[in-house]
Amino acid sequence: MIFLDLDGTLTDPQEGIIQSAIYALQKLGLPVPDPTGMTWMIGPPLVDSFSQLGVADPDQAVTYYRERFATVGLFENTVYAGIPAALDQMQNAGHGMCLATSKPEVFARRITAHFGLDTYLNETCGASLDRSRNSKTAVLRHALNLTGATAETSVMVGDRHHDFDAAKELGLPSVAVTWGYGTEAEYARADVTCTQPSELLMAIQSVLKG
Repeated sequence: MIFLDLDGTLTDPQEGIIQSAIYALQKLGLPVPDPTGMTWMIGPPLVDSFSQLGVADPDQAVTYYRERFATVGLFENTVYAGIPAALDQMQNAGHGMCLATSKPEVFARRITAHFGLDTYLNETCGASLDRSRNSKTAVLRHALNLTGATAETSVMVGDRHHDFDAAKELGLPSVAVTWGYGTEAEYARADVTCTQPSELLMAIQSVLKG
């Protein structure tokens, strides 16, 4: 089973995430950082990101964030060039695919349906709105249980260290994609690095065969 991250892997959500975060900070009456320096917020759980920004009540910040994101921000998003073709290749090669994202599952389902990505997915797994399933490890563990896949025959594909660390913790190999929002130091925590979608199937097969 191929477990796929969403933000920074299949789609580029920068505008929607950053503008919704700015909206939340403004609602709280807090200073807004330079938006060009906020891309590190793409990937991790939101409550952790707002805590890192020094927000005293990160839960309230998440509530405000979702006010905007749920109606506008989730579609301020684009599918990376080459991703549909890469998903076609994986599907034609007989690989099952499951979304495993730290984004709340309710939003992830709307996004993948909007862009037609849901047709490639056997299952969609995301975080829960009540944060009972919040970390990437918790999401990936849930995805393994839901699909019945084994770690030995699966792989995690993502762009941030949360993806690779969760995979390692659960015994899966991982593939780092470099078109998202990770850094070279983060990519080093994955088993293989992939620089373009056209090479993704090859990268996945290299770790599955390894």
